[in-house]
Parts: sequence; structure tokens; C-alpha cells
Amino acid sequence: MALVSSFKIRQAVRNISQGKVIAYPTEAVFGLGCDPLNEEAVYRLLAIKKRKVEKGLILIAYSLSQLEPYLLLDKAIIKRIQKTWPGAVTWIIPAQSWVPEWLTGKHTSLAVRVTAHPIARQLCKVNGKPLVSTSANTNSKPPAIKSWEVLKNLDNTHLFILPGQVGGLAHTTSIYNVLNYQQIR
Repeated sequence: MALVSSFKIRQAVRNISQGKVIAYPTEAVFGLGCDPLNEEAVYRLLAIKKRKVEKGLILIAYSLSQLEPYLLLDKAIIKRIQKTWPGAVTWIIPAQSWVPEWLTGKHTSLAVRVTAHPIARQLCKVNGKPLVSTSANTNSKPPAIKSWEVLKNLDNTHLFILPGQVGGLAHTTSIYNVLNYQQIR
């Protein structure tokens, strides 16, 4: 899978730093993303997606070190998650008390993944911090797997779309609770 140009990555990062929502390819579908600590951007993303804040969101990152400030980690948790990262496994991990509810929703934990998708990884690396990652669709429409489907599904032409191909997974990434190994999705 070819990487996208560094120019396009810088454009995406500039949009993120300006508080905008972007779309980008992930392991299975196109994702919507923004700066997780920009409250206005996150609520804009939730409005585009028509998603309730109570559900919580996923953060993707280039490395565990980008996620560590958000999480309550111990050696056992780190050992468990590192076996699957980078990869297409999302873990629900207890969150630090400062993590805002617009990320955790009604939970005290946070869903996180060190992505294996080369474009999403490159985006997180250049951005220097994690990104919100949720499928680029509303509840009534299937997730977009092509860039043109993002515009069709969301009817939002003001969205910066990072071009590229999704990773080819047949289904969205698996989600597990790190404390009890329960599969959520």
C-alpha cells in the first residue's frame, strides 16, 4: 500500500491544528478524526457523525508513548497490549482522571489503538499526538471505504479528505476490554 505524499500529510495536520475535522483511511474504513483535546473540533465531529457524546470515542496513535498521558497503565496492561500493536486491535483501558468526557463518554476508560495502517500511522507521527478515530458515516449509512463515499455519506464538502486506500479488513477493528479480555466488538 503506497503512502500518501508528505505534502498531503502536512495539509491534514494543518487542518487538525486549525480545529477542523478530517477524513483518512484506516485498517477497515475511512475514519473521521480531529485533535482529541480540542473540544469544539470533537463536538463538530460528533455533529457530523450524529453520534452521542455518551458513547465515547477511539484514539489512534503512532506509538504507545503518544497514548500514555491519557491512560492508567501498569506493566501487565502494557505487556498485554504491546502483543497486538501496531495492529487492528483497539483496547479499552482505564483513563487518567483529567481525560475529558467528550472522549470517554459516560465511561472511566478510553478506547485506544496504535494503528498499523501506514497512512494513519504517518498522519499520527507527523501530527505528534493521537487523533480521534471514528468511522466516516452516520448511524444510518454504512462506513465509507472509498474517499468519494465520505462525501456521499456525510454530505459535507468542507471536510479535508486524506487520500488513500483502506487496509482491507473485512470488518472494523476488534475492541477488547484490557481488564477482563471481554470482546466489545
